[in-house]
Amino acid sequence: MQFQRGTVVRSKAGHDKGSFFVVIGTDDDSALIADGKSRTAAQPKRKKLIHLAFTKTVLDEQTMSDDSKISEALETFNRKVKAT
Repeated sequence: MQFQRGTVVRSKAGHDKGSFFVVIGTDDDSALIADGKSRTAAQPKRKKLIHLAFTKTVLDEQTMSDDSKISEALETFNRKVKAT
């Protein structure tokens, strides 16, 4: 599967390991990711694709329009991880 705009991903490496993000854009070997809180859509984090695990979830453009909506959508994923 390709990393496309709106794909929900999990960080596999770095200080944010285990956290969920949404892909804002992609380059050849990296993606711009945001979580709506510390990394906003206006200031996304660049992360190599090999350090990301994709999920089957893709957020729609309406959800991607606002940082609070991104944060709210990702909260479900983060809550599931904390519960296990």
